[in-house]
Amino acid sequence: MKMAIKDGQVLIKEADKNQYLIIKSWNKMKWSKAEQMLYGPVDAELLNKLAELVRLPGAYEEIRQKLNRIAEAVDEERMKPDPEALYKFPVKLPLFKHQTRGANMAMIVFGLVEPPEKEAGK
Repeated sequence: MKMAIKDGQVLIKEADKNQYLIIKSWNKMKWSKAEQMLYGPVDAELLNKLAELVRLPGAYEEIRQKLNRIAEAVDEERMKPDPEALYKFPVKLPLFKHQTRGANMAMIVFGLVEPPEKEAGK
């Protein structure tokens, strides 16, 4: 099986029949008859499933780990009882807790701030 990531898409060619059937069952990728390949969006879920099926090349494994770190950081931010702003937002009035959480999660997802490092012991 050959795999590439290009323009935000995972491209897979020359998958054997079993791999093709497994990948197709996820409903995350589509078949391009003209190109004779599967394609789908680069996201954590798809890369995690592919990592269970085959060993991902180094660069793709790094992308998968980065997406997983971002998802973890967003989940942690969502569960904080008293969130602190990761950025000084340009607003006049103080934000409510849910607004601070949402703004922090958006900043993490869009890559405008790095996910906070995990505290030791967690």
